[in-house]
Amino acid sequence: MGHGVGRHLRERGFEVITALAGRSARTRALARQAGIADAGELEALVARADLVLSIMPPASALPFAERLAETIQRTAAATGRRPVVADCNAVSPETVRKIARRLEAAGATFIDAGIIGLAPGRSALPTRFYASGPDTAMLEALDGGSGSDGLRVHRLGAKIGLASTMKMVYAAITKGTMTLHASALVAAAASGLSEAFHAELAESQPAVWAAMQRMTPRLPLDAARWVGEMHEIAATLRGLGLPGGYHDAAAEVFSALARTPIAAETRETVDPARTLDQALAVYIEVFGKSTQ
Repeated sequence: MGHGVGRHLRERGFEVITALAGRSARTRALARQAGIADAGELEALVARADLVLSIMPPASALPFAERLAETIQRTAAATGRRPVVADCNAVSPETVRKIARRLEAAGATFIDAGIIGLAPGRSALPTRFYASGPDTAMLEALDGGSGSDGLRVHRLGAKIGLASTMKMVYAAITKGTMTLHASALVAAAASGLSEAFHAELAESQPAVWAAMQRMTPRLPLDAARWVGEMHEIAATLRGLGLPGGYHDAAAEVFSALARTPIAAETRETVDPARTLDQALAVYIEVFGKSTQ
């Protein structure tokens, strides 16, 4: 998502930079492919950027915010500049409020943001940025307009936490449902019922069956970074008086899928010929079951 958003903004004429010190070879390659300039260390990025977009796995959001706040304080002392910061990560409203407090204490203008959809260019629909906070103008400036098929920004209000909640309730359905699909398919396979179960789904739930076939074999590619997101969704629901146990269980499913050999593949190296049945055979092993 990060390099996809960066590429799209660069193509629209924005200057896009990142800080690649200590990052992986794959991340560096993706940045080069997207035409994103490397500022080197985070200090150099903060000194140059007007707007910082934090787009990363949810478990990294709070530690990065702490590091960013410290960097902003040091940079501001030397230059007087403080960038606007938009946290675009899949975190609960409580987590984003912690992030906001730390960054605002460093003197930064903070925007709560939630991203819904695929990266720009990967879908006919635009990537949707939902924004909330007292001053979201800097993020709204990235909006491509109502006819855009790349990136749109929707303001939800002045309250920090609204945008993150929007992301949480949406992902509760999309990624949460993916784990339900995977669990049911593994259970059927472990019971020797795959043929009958798949035939029933194809006849009575064709749209669901198509989604299962498309997504379930690829879930390990993103499973590790979605574990934290499920826990953030659970915390969001509990904070609103709702049960969070389902999404804690969804985190367990993603954690198991992250231990499969398929998880070592990337979007660039994934086996496109792997069938659903082949993936399920791998999943059964990690769940500790065997077909009967």
